[in-house]
Amino acid sequence: MTTKWPKTLPPVDPEQQAVIDDAIKRWHENLPGSYRTIERFNHKYPLRSAPPAPERFRTIEIGAGLGEQLAYEDLTRQDYTCVEMRAEMASTIEERYPSVTTIVGDCQQRLPLDDASFDRAIAVHVLEHLPDLPRALDEVRRLLRSGGRFSIVIPCDPGFVYGIGRRFTAQREFEKRYGLPYEIFVKREHINGPDEIVDLVRERFEIEHRRFFPLRVPIVDLNVCIGITATKR
Repeated sequence: MTTKWPKTLPPVDPEQQAVIDDAIKRWHENLPGSYRTIERFNHKYPLRSAPPAPERFRTIEIGAGLGEQLAYEDLTRQDYTCVEMRAEMASTIEERYPSVTTIVGDCQQRLPLDDASFDRAIAVHVLEHLPDLPRALDEVRRLLRSGGRFSIVIPCDPGFVYGIGRRFTAQREFEKRYGLPYEIFVKREHINGPDEIVDLVRERFEIEHRRFFPLRVPIVDLNVCIGITATKR
């Protein structure tokens, strides 16, 4: 069956939306200290796409959150731009990293940036959330120069190991804190699966590297995350 884009999200009332917004904020704030092994993979994998020193380059990160990726980056040798649609999160990035250019914007829309103006793009746990994923990938492609590299990290959701782990971590914490079923959150947030994301990326870029975590066996059901490096040709 052909997917209709943009996808339609399940409706929520204002109270439920407030819960979802709070859960997202708490997730960004608490993840680095709670799941350190996963976080190291999430943010170290994109480093492989950086050009070798001493070359200077330009990076754009979409869905930058609170700027978690920036703690791993060498900002002395790159011009770094963060795109984040939540203004309060973008403000946090500006406070923590004043040398970084921060844009409040939606990567599913045209951004106020020139064509082919970046050497590298990063999306860490972003693509699974986007209702109009094809448009976001087209925008990344527009912004990358020929030969530019796109670093992606996505969850193995749905997948057996991921589902078991979530049941005893994020799901349990969400339901205990908010008294609501976790499905309200996940059905609006994890709307694109790994196979779907990879297929759309492959239509627009050349995939040059994949790394499954924690196992190197390329099976979604046995892993938690996938790192992907793609190139614009």
